[in-house]
Amino acid sequence: MTTRRVPSGAAVLRPEMTAAITEAVLDELAEQGFSRLSMEAVAKRAGVGKSALYRRWASKQDMALAVIAEFSVAKATFPDTGSLRGDMRAALDALMDWLTHPRFSRILPDLVAEMARNPELAALVESMTGGPRREQAAAMFQRAIERGELHPDVDMELALDLLAAPLYWRLVVRAVDVGPGYLDAVTAMMCRALGA
Repeated sequence: MTTRRVPSGAAVLRPEMTAAITEAVLDELAEQGFSRLSMEAVAKRAGVGKSALYRRWASKQDMALAVIAEFSVAKATFPDTGSLRGDMRAALDALMDWLTHPRFSRILPDLVAEMARNPELAALVESMTGGPRREQAAAMFQRAIERGELHPDVDMELALDLLAAPLYWRLVVRAVDVGPGYLDAVTAMMCRALGA
């Protein structure tokens, strides 16, 4: 009976190495920005060779977007609390954690500026990050419709925009701290605006 040798080296993508690379990508994006991000700097920071990066991603853009999407979509939590008010408040908490994350709070404004200059990048970010986050939020609103808390003909696109807009505007555009009670006030106002 022969035993099969387990592949090693280039044939295996080690999870601990991928985790180190992911952390290095986020650090480099936060410090250098998207346009100055380099495969060389990420490899050096992660303590790996550039070949380890190229085994995972074909380009700097692929690498950056994959890491941003993985980080961002994981931060989109929309638990079913049993009520629209509870669901939206939990969603706002998760959105706040995402927007105020020590690294991501520096990555996002730079990425948005880069997207304004690069329509291809904007489309990729939307498909990999924006779209999946909006799908999860839409499921939250759909639950509210099924519970009878929202009218079935609610403007879903507007509801999705309303969910993120106040917090994004306050934290990212205006760079103003969110004081106590702000998320409760936003939740109450959105419920009224949506006719809940």
